[in-house]
Amino acid sequence: MNVRLDAMDRKILAAVQRDASRSLDEIAQVVGSSKTPVWNRIRKMREAGIIGQQTVLIDADALGLEACFFVLIRTSEHDAAWQARFLATLKARPEVMEAHRLAGDIDYILKVRVANARAYDHFYQALIAEVRIHNVTALLSMEELKFTTELPI
Repeated sequence: MNVRLDAMDRKILAAVQRDASRSLDEIAQVVGSSKTPVWNRIRKMREAGIIGQQTVLIDADALGLEACFFVLIRTSEHDAAWQARFLATLKARPEVMEAHRLAGDIDYILKVRVANARAYDHFYQALIAEVRIHNVTALLSMEELKFTTELPI
């Protein structure tokens, strides 16, 4: 969506994505404005689709989801029916945190969060039971060095 954002809009977006639980008064103070203009800008950016759903970040390790796998998938099937089934399978699996279709040698990459290697194997077995895949490579993340949801505004 092509929406023009000025410097104030970008300051508001930076403040909101850093901590969406802040009150309108706090956001206005951070960006150097008053509450009503900030609220109007936030409302317009929501209506334009720039600001989407608000959510919270939960510590996966605290919930026992200590293993993060990056799953590289190659397929020899690229027809619409296969892609629709693959997408439906991914959407039905809560372990899949992200999925991307790629350019290059690998067709797809998934970010999968599970408790351990055994849980990953259950995920893998369910995945290949649902869709035909030519090759799967799973890479275990040993340490998350950086994580952010903040876009570089």
